[in-house]
Amino acid sequence: MKQSWSFFWIAALFLCGGGGIFAEVRSQPTGFVLRSPAVVDGGLLPTDYTGDGTSATLPLEWSGAPAGTQNYAIIMHHVAPDTTKWYWILYNIPATVTRLPKNVRAIGTLGNNSINHRTEYAPPHSRGPGRKTYIYTIYALATPPPIPIPLAVSRDVLLTAMTGRILGHAELHVIYTRFSDPPGVDGVDGSDHFGVRPAEAQKPGLDTDPALSHVF
Repeated sequence: MKQSWSFFWIAALFLCGGGGIFAEVRSQPTGFVLRSPAVVDGGLLPTDYTGDGTSATLPLEWSGAPAGTQNYAIIMHHVAPDTTKWYWILYNIPATVTRLPKNVRAIGTLGNNSINHRTEYAPPHSRGPGRKTYIYTIYALATPPPIPIPLAVSRDVLLTAMTGRILGHAELHVIYTRFSDPPGVDGVDGSDHFGVRPAEAQKPGLDTDPALSHVF
């Protein structure tokens, strides 16, 4: 029933001038920056913030939001070869907030994730060896997204709801990888090693969701 409700709500936004399923981003202010005290842009995501650690949410800070910002939303996603996965959605963040602590609570509203489809943070479990780029994006909004409750808020739902409200966005790219998977375990490696030096980390902008090429 929730899926049907989500479908009809998205369709209604489209017909009312939502402009499609993906939000359009206005010109991005160069001073809008997203950062974390736990990892640099393009750096290695510490194990603590993954499924191999304590599954904590990453502490985030931002500055330089465009004038008129009344609300923020955050999405963490990864562009896989066959699909785009999202791990964390947090929206309805007040304009007075400029940082999120580790394991943030009582700030904003949680959306779901594409890993277990629950309304919670899904820590990455980088399946197999090879570096993967995970992208944290913060959106500065002119008004809060008009999302009815108790709609299950996916990445597509949030992007649709933000259409025409985005004043700017900023990104933080992090890398997570494993050497290899241990025998008999599918995509689980307790190793604290990453196998990629910071200088080898993929530069921001090279792991872009093709479906959102017109957005960013």
